[in-house]
Amino acid sequence: MAAPALPPLPPQLKSIQHHLRTAQELDKREPVVAYYCRLYAMQTGMKIDSKTPECRKFLSKLMDQLEAMKKQFGDNEAITQEIVGSAHVENYALKMFLYADNEDRAGQFHKNMIKSFYTASLLIDVLTVFGELSEENAQHRKYARWKAAYIHNCLKNGETPQPGPIGMEGESFADAEGEEAGSSSVHSGTAPSSSTYEANNIPTSNYTGIHIPPGAHAPANTPAEVPHNTGVTSNTIQPGPQNIPLVDPSLYSAQSAGEVRLTPEDFARAQKYCKYAGSALQYEDVSTAVQNLQKALKLLITGRE
Repeated sequence: MAAPALPPLPPQLKSIQHHLRTAQELDKREPVVAYYCRLYAMQTGMKIDSKTPECRKFLSKLMDQLEAMKKQFGDNEAITQEIVGSAHVENYALKMFLYADNEDRAGQFHKNMIKSFYTASLLIDVLTVFGELSEENAQHRKYARWKAAYIHNCLKNGETPQPGPIGMEGESFADAEGEEAGSSSVHSGTAPSSSTYEANNIPTSNYTGIHIPPGAHAPANTPAEVPHNTGVTSNTIQPGPQNIPLVDPSLYSAQSAGEVRLTPEDFARAQKYCKYAGSALQYEDVSTAVQNLQKALKLLITGRE
């Protein structure tokens, strides 16, 4: 089912262009993530300007796209249930982040890893559709955007980037006129020529002390899925053994302290942990799946987290 075409993007809504481009790139291989990218773009666009005729027309067509996708994927739990959708988008964002982070730490600097860092930051933006970002995801977003800017500028200036977290300030993409975005446009015939990485969104904090261990959130053997028209071949990281956490022995002997009365919030949290575990298994991330299942089990047995 072809989604309705969008009219030209009004200048007032320039800030959502990269989220729409990401949605377009992910339409075939990750339609759920593409759907939420468009939902984020629409919600953000409505806050920016929903009154002028050109913005109202654009957002109306974008809403038509969302309705068409919702009808097409109406039997997908990740579309119909926000808990599942949030877990799906978060795991995909962290998958891309971890691929770029592993490449960075290995000293493998190329356009695909830069794009993966930046796309991960855009997808963490999308997580705000489901509520306020966790402190950890907010930090990942800042770090990913800053790393993309730093590595891009180093390569552009013929310098060798330093791998891993370092102390650099003031990186900007003011001159990066769409170099890493691929050739696809947000809407036919009106490819934006603005900077791929918005300079005013690049944090200038010093990241010398940041600690983001490889393999912390997603399997290190999963490469980012970037557009095939970038002309760059991704270096796939070969699968390696995963560190599976030990099952908490206290769960074997856990006893309910009297009659445990679980609240609706407790059930919702337990369901969330199970959904996160299921989503992690889609990416063969056994460690995260085990951790979340243990959290759900402990909550259901003891009524405490």
